[in-house]
Amino acid sequence: MTLREMSVSGSFYPADADEIKKMIEHFNTILASHPNTIKPFTSLRTNAIIVPHAGWIYSGFTANIAFRILSDSKPHTIVVIGPSHRVGFERVSIANTAFYQTPLGDIEINRSLSEDLINTFSLPYFPHAHHEHSTEVQMPFIKHYFPEVKVIELVYGYAEPSLLEPIIDYCLAQKDTAVVISTDLSHFYPLDRAKQLDSICLEAIQNENTETLHQGCEACGMIGVEAMLAVARKKGLQSVILDYRTSADASGDTSRVVGYASVAFC
Repeated sequence: MTLREMSVSGSFYPADADEIKKMIEHFNTILASHPNTIKPFTSLRTNAIIVPHAGWIYSGFTANIAFRILSDSKPHTIVVIGPSHRVGFERVSIANTAFYQTPLGDIEINRSLSEDLINTFSLPYFPHAHHEHSTEVQMPFIKHYFPEVKVIELVYGYAEPSLLEPIIDYCLAQKDTAVVISTDLSHFYPLDRAKQLDSICLEAIQNENTETLHQGCEACGMIGVEAMLAVARKKGLQSVILDYRTSADASGDTSRVVGYASVAFC
């Protein structure tokens, strides 16, 4: 059995299963006490979302909203796509393993779809690229909300959005398959400047305008976002921004903040 082992448990998210459950329960308790935060989105049906990938204490609340909404669609496979932060390489790497480890239990990788993607798009497997937090932090959410789901992990390095676009399109064309695009927004600016830069990203996502992304958006996963927006336009999907906040909401530090957003495509 080959296993994509955890690499950031205990730092980006809890290493203990009970602590993960308590943290997600805490996020949902907050939503229950502020029903207007999620009520406008409860009727949405989506099979594609954008979520952040920082430590859960900063971005977990924002990500949780998107996964809760995605859970209503009951996908059988979830494809998680994120940027590489630690390893430089060309193109897109696929986790060519049998299972994905999480504190809540292993998730089976969809070997059939994995082989299809490898053969159709000539995807390599760079094992070192998969010690990656942008994708891994999504997996405990997935295991919690979708206990029986299968996953695919794709990590991209130096790649054009045009390389990811047909992969996303192909995945969304598969029955009962959802796509998760992972990105944070601006990094380490004072709060006012961060909000200004993030507003460019949010405007581009809201209008599905890839040109606007290049007018100041500093999302670390902008390649994936741009590819997703192109697919959304092609498929006639409408983007809905679910939540936006910064690390200052959790830390109180407004001097060097990171921006986070979650989005559904309906």
